[in-house]
Amino acid sequence: MNTHNPNDFRYRVRRSDDTQMRYERVPLAVRTLSSNTLFQGEHEIGIEHHGALYRLKITRQGKLILNK
Repeated sequence: MNTHNPNDFRYRVRRSDDTQMRYERVPLAVRTLSSNTLFQGEHEIGIEHHGALYRLKITRQGKLILNK
């Protein structure tokens, strides 16, 4: 399930012709998934990538760690 929020923005610096810098808000171009969607109640999942198995884990502190 894609949970990308179209209201998420990053700032990009753009120079105008008069060499002033200004910041524009541009949408993120990253597909975003919720960790709840990925883990579905578990604390560890396996990810197969180019024939290798990686393990994505939720730590006791609630952080994510990826191991090969």
